[in-house]
Amino acid sequence: MKKKNYEAWEGFNGRIWKEEVNVRDFIQKNYTSYDGDESFLKGPTDATVRLWNKVQEYQKEERAKGGILDMETKIVSGLTSYGAGYIDETTPELEKIVGIQTDKPLKRAFMPFGGIKMAEQACTTNGYEPDPELHKIFTEYTTTHNQGVFDAYTPAMKSVRHNKIITGLPDTYGRGRIVGDYRRVALYGIDYLIEQKKKDLALCGDGTMTDEVIRLREELAKQIRALGGMKEMAAIYGYDISLPAKNAKEAVQWLYFGYLAAIKTQNGAAMSVGRVSTFLDIYIQRDLDKGIITEEEAQELIDHLVMKFRIVKFARIPSYNQLFSGDPVWATLEVGGIGVDGRSMVTKNDFRFLHTLENMGPSPEPNLTVLYSSALPENFKKYSSKISIITSSVQYENDDVMKPVWGDDYSICCCVSATQTGKEMQFFGARANLAKCLLYAINGGVDTKTREQCGPAYRPITSEYLDYNEVIERYNDMMDWLADTYVNALNLIHYMHDKYYYEAAEMALIDTDVRRTFATGIAGFSHVVDSLSAIKYAKVRTIRDDSGVVIHFDTEGDFPRYGNDDERADEIAVWLLRTFLDKVKKHHTYRNSEPTTSILTITSNVVYGKATGDLPDGRLAGAPLSPGANPSYGAEKNGLLASLNSVAKLPYHIALDGISNTQTINPDALGHTEEERINNLVQVMDGYFDQGAHHLNVNVFGTDKLYDAMEHPEKEEYANFTIRVSGYAVKFIDLTREQQLDVIARTCHDRL
Repeated sequence: MKKKNYEAWEGFNGRIWKEEVNVRDFIQKNYTSYDGDESFLKGPTDATVRLWNKVQEYQKEERAKGGILDMETKIVSGLTSYGAGYIDETTPELEKIVGIQTDKPLKRAFMPFGGIKMAEQACTTNGYEPDPELHKIFTEYTTTHNQGVFDAYTPAMKSVRHNKIITGLPDTYGRGRIVGDYRRVALYGIDYLIEQKKKDLALCGDGTMTDEVIRLREELAKQIRALGGMKEMAAIYGYDISLPAKNAKEAVQWLYFGYLAAIKTQNGAAMSVGRVSTFLDIYIQRDLDKGIITEEEAQELIDHLVMKFRIVKFARIPSYNQLFSGDPVWATLEVGGIGVDGRSMVTKNDFRFLHTLENMGPSPEPNLTVLYSSALPENFKKYSSKISIITSSVQYENDDVMKPVWGDDYSICCCVSATQTGKEMQFFGARANLAKCLLYAINGGVDTKTREQCGPAYRPITSEYLDYNEVIERYNDMMDWLADTYVNALNLIHYMHDKYYYEAAEMALIDTDVRRTFATGIAGFSHVVDSLSAIKYAKVRTIRDDSGVVIHFDTEGDFPRYGNDDERADEIAVWLLRTFLDKVKKHHTYRNSEPTTSILTITSNVVYGKATGDLPDGRLAGAPLSPGANPSYGAEKNGLLASLNSVAKLPYHIALDGISNTQTINPDALGHTEEERINNLVQVMDGYFDQGAHHLNVNVFGTDKLYDAMEHPEKEEYANFTIRVSGYAVKFIDLTREQQLDVIARTCHDRL
C-alpha cells in the first residue's frame, strides 16, 4: 500500500484488510458497539431544514404534475452524461454530500439499454417526446437487452408471459438486485480498486479461451473502465476519489459516489444501498474522538446522505408501475445485526439513520431494514420500535437465521433478499403464480381468463367433487411444467442482460470470483394453501361452463386456514414451499447459480389477482391475491400472534430469497401509552423472530386513517404518510385507488 493510504488509515486497526480488499475485516477490527439510548441524537441543522424543504417543494410539484416532475429526452444516462447538479443551485454550499442522477433533482434519466421501447414509452405516456435520433441508434445500430430477449423467446415463454402465470419478468428493464460494495470506494480509493481488477484480468485466460474465460475478460475490462468513469464523475463535483477517504465527510461522499455510479447506469428493479451504517460509524467516531466534527455535524452527514437516497427516481412504463406501485426504488439500507463473534454490531450511526425519520419525517426510501435479534441491545430495540410506531417506515429481518447462511456482512439486495456484500450477486426473476397453476392442473392447462391452452394439454379433472389425492397428482405435474418454463425463461433473460446491459459499475465493486444465486418467487401462496385445505378437509364441488372449463367452486363445510396456528393448514404451506423449490432445483440455472425462491409479491398481488379466476378457498375471480406470505384476507381469526406463528413455521432455509410478512396493528392493540406500545412491540418481535421467522413489516395505524388519506390526499399530514406494503414502503397517496382499497382490505389486528 502507498504511504498516502496509511495517512488516510491513521488510527485504524487490523492487517488483512490492508493487504487485500476485505471490508468486513476492516469493520470487525474497528467498529465500536453502542448499548446506550437515543439521548445523544441531534435535530436537523439549518442546512438540512432548508434543503429538505426544497425537496418537498419539488415533490409537491411532482405530485401536481401527475407523478413526473421532468424527464430527459435527448441525453442517454451515463457516468459523465451531465455536469454537476444540486438540490438548490443557488446555494450548493448547503449540501454536505453532493451528486444527483441527472442535472436537476427528481428529473428522470433516459436509459435505453434495457429496451428502447420501454424508455420511449416511459416518456410518451407522460407527455414527453424522446429524440428520434435515439430511436434510430438503439434500433438500427445496437441491440438492447429487451430486443435480445424477445429475439430468443420461445412461443411457450411468450405464452406464460401473456397469460400472466409468470409476471414481472425483468425483460424490459434492468434486473437490479446487485449491490455494489460502495464502501470500497471510501476505504481503498479508485486507483487501488483498478489495480486489483487489472491483477484479476492478468490471471484470467492463461489457459484455454473457453466461452466463460472470454466473457469474464470482457466483463473485467468493462469494470475497469467503469471505475475510471467514477473518478471522472467525481471530478465533475470537484473531488478526487483516486485515494482513500481521509475523514468522515469524505467517507460518506466517496461511498455515495459509488452508489451514484450505479443509479446513473442502471434502472434495476431494486437499487439497494447495502450495509453501510457500521462502516461509516468507524470514520465518524474517529473524527468525533479527534474533535474534528460535532455530533450535530455527524447527524447532518447522515441526513444529507439519506436525502439523496430519497430523491432517486427512474423512468418507468405503466405496466411496471402497476406491478410495483408507488414509485419504489428499493434503496435498501440495513442497521443492527450481531457479528459471528457474538458482539452487537449496533453503533451510534444505526441510531442516526433511524433518526432521519424524525429529522425529515417518514419516507419510503431508503428502505430501512433492521437486522433483528432478541439479543440486540434493549435500547436499540426500543428505539427501533418507537420509530416503527410513529412512522411505519421500518422493516425487520431475522439476523439469527440469515447470519448462518450469509455471514455477518450481508446486504439486503431488494426488499428482503440477502447477499454477501461484495462477494455475491443475484439473478432476480419475477413470480410464478401458483394459484393459476392450481387452476391449470384442474382444467388441463387451459387458462380460465383467456381460455388459451397455455399449459400442457394434460387430461383435466372431470369429477364433480375434487379429490385431494387426484388434485395433488395433477398439481405436481403442472408445477413441473411451470418450473421448467420459468427457469428457462430466466436463463435466457439473464444471458441477454449480461450481454447487452451489464452492470459494470456495480460489478466493479464486487469480487471477480463472484457467487451467484438464482432467485425465483411464488405468488398466490396462501390461496393455494387454503384451497388445498378446502379440498382435503371440506367438500369442493366444481361448477363448469358450457365448454367444460371449471369457472367456480362451491365449498361445503369448514376447513382450517393458514394464519391461525393450525397445523393442518400450516403443514400444507410448508409442503408447497418445499415442493416448488425442489422442482426449480431440478433444472440448469444460468452461470452455475444457486436456485432459491421467495414468497414475496409486493403490490403486484393486485395485478396477479386480476389474471386469476375463482379459487376453491372462496376467493373470487379478479380479487387481489394476498401479498407475500401473508394469510388470505379474512382468514386470520385468532389474532396477530396466531398469524405470526403460522408464518414463522415456513423454514427460511428453503426460501433463501425471502419470506415477506406484512402486518398492520391498531395502536390500541399494543397499549394505551407510548411506553406500553414500545415494550409490547419489542416482545412481539422477540417472540416472532425467536421462532425462526424471517421478515416482518410493521404498520401501526387504524383503517380510519387510511380511509381519510384516500379521500383527502390534499391534507398536508398525508403528504409523506408512509406505509409498509410487502417488503417495501410507499407513500400511501401515491398508490392507485384500487391498491389503496387493497391495503385497506388487509387485516388490521385490533388484538394480539
